[in-house]
Amino acid sequence: MHWYGVTFQISCSVKLDTSIAVDEPLLLAELKPGRPQQYDWKASCETWSVAFSPDGTWFAWSQGHCIVKLIPWPLEEAELSCKASERKNRGIKAEVRGGGGAKEKTLECGQIVWGLAFSSWPLCGAKERNGLPAPGRSCLILATGLNDGQIKVWEVQTGRLLFSLSGHLDVVRDLSFAPNGSLILVSASRDKTLRIWDLSRDGKQIQVLSGHTQWVYCCSISPDCSMLCSAAGEKSAFLWSMRSYTLIRKLEGHQSSVVSCDFSPDSALLVTASYDTCVIMWDPYTGEQLRTLRHVPLPPALDYGSDIHASSLRSVCFSPEGLYLATVADDRLLRIWDLELRTPVAFAPMTNGLCCVYFPHGGFIATGTRDGHVQFWSAPKVLSSLKHLCRKALRTFLTTYQVLALPIPKKMKEFLTYRTF
Repeated sequence: MHWYGVTFQISCSVKLDTSIAVDEPLLLAELKPGRPQQYDWKASCETWSVAFSPDGTWFAWSQGHCIVKLIPWPLEEAELSCKASERKNRGIKAEVRGGGGAKEKTLECGQIVWGLAFSSWPLCGAKERNGLPAPGRSCLILATGLNDGQIKVWEVQTGRLLFSLSGHLDVVRDLSFAPNGSLILVSASRDKTLRIWDLSRDGKQIQVLSGHTQWVYCCSISPDCSMLCSAAGEKSAFLWSMRSYTLIRKLEGHQSSVVSCDFSPDSALLVTASYDTCVIMWDPYTGEQLRTLRHVPLPPALDYGSDIHASSLRSVCFSPEGLYLATVADDRLLRIWDLELRTPVAFAPMTNGLCCVYFPHGGFIATGTRDGHVQFWSAPKVLSSLKHLCRKALRTFLTTYQVLALPIPKKMKEFLTYRTF
């Protein structure tokens, strides 16, 4: 069935029994852009970025051709208003959805959209400030990184443009908001720099981070807001202090360009993905390599028909509880990794994958492709053990060095620092 260009493959209600082996990811839904014929379908159609809002109520889809779709989540709420999607109004287009009247929106950005990032907006008064709409309670904003170096920031509920940030000299490839709601935004660009913006100060640029010699592909702020990781077309990733905006260290270990990075939910781990077919898991506090996950060809029984096994990595992300990773590679596979086992526990065939992200509450993974499509996959919804929950709680405020200084047994230190699982 087709609603809003959405193809539903199976029911979106999936139950996973965590007491048995992880099932293969199931394709739950696929979104395909319904573009007007005047677009050249062969140019700039890629979905370079997808994102869920932190509260899981919105999904943003860079569907190519300078367009971003803002879709209320979950997708089932679109059922009662499918005909509204056929309207062809220019500018911001809204289609009424179910579930309280949330509206799907189309943001026409004027440039190819490469990066997306959501953030909450602190409560504001009823008055407008500097001519900008004053966001209300539970307001969300979306930042979009564009092909011409601009960053446009939108109010999600209304689709209104709040800021246009200028400074980069080339494509803004990735964006990351500080998770603490401070409205600090980091942008990564092909101009080989990262820039720090403060939206609470009318989008003022407060710092430029230089040092990369190649295009910067990815940036990620740690959940505790103390660190920033950046990945460029180099064999090392850079780790920066979010307090002083200075370089802490270079993480060296890959044999080719590092293209993606992500922190664990407790900030105790960092993963980097590279064209060298490997994901490396690091202790960001010490710079130590803890694990290397190698993407190797599947055995014939599990081969999904790929003629080649070019396993260059495109994207990596942590699951919300921090026990799994999802990766997208050029061998046409989505992999889900169990960090304790150090091996992929599930595979799904996907063509031309570019990016992946977990739903904030678990259970789903969204992937974007070169064709401008978005696919939603089932993922293990894990009930964490008590010992992992305790470790996660402790590591949200203790660094590795602080753990090592505790008067506790060595095995407990190894567990708390993720040397063992």
